[in-house]
Amino acid sequence: MVSKKYEITKLLFVQYPKCSTCRKAKNWLNDHDIEYESKHIVEDNPTAIELRKWWEISDLPLKRFFNTSGMKYRELKLKNKIPELSEEEQLNLLASDGMLVKRPIVVGDDFVLVGFKVKEWEEKLL
Repeated sequence: MVSKKYEITKLLFVQYPKCSTCRKAKNWLNDHDIEYESKHIVEDNPTAIELRKWWEISDLPLKRFFNTSGMKYRELKLKNKIPELSEEEQLNLLASDGMLVKRPIVVGDDFVLVGFKVKEWEEKLL
């Protein structure tokens, strides 16, 4: 299916299958007959190059790409460390462990959605 708002051949859906929010997002995509390629965020973690591209397209603060509610984030005490890190260091940190990355992520030709907010997804994908 080609999206109504964007000429997208296929979306990239970056997710962690055990995540309940990712499962809800996947069901939403399926319920709306939206084609996507799925990428397991832990088994096939995005590279720093991919993350940089997605971040630049998204117009979001880089911090939004961190899974701030995750155990790994808290375990590494990143809340206080991230502001001190350069963009490159933050991207490399995200690329080092998929559990640090906020999910799900949907990547289109010219947009990136981080997290599952139905209203945002409807605006971009329907």
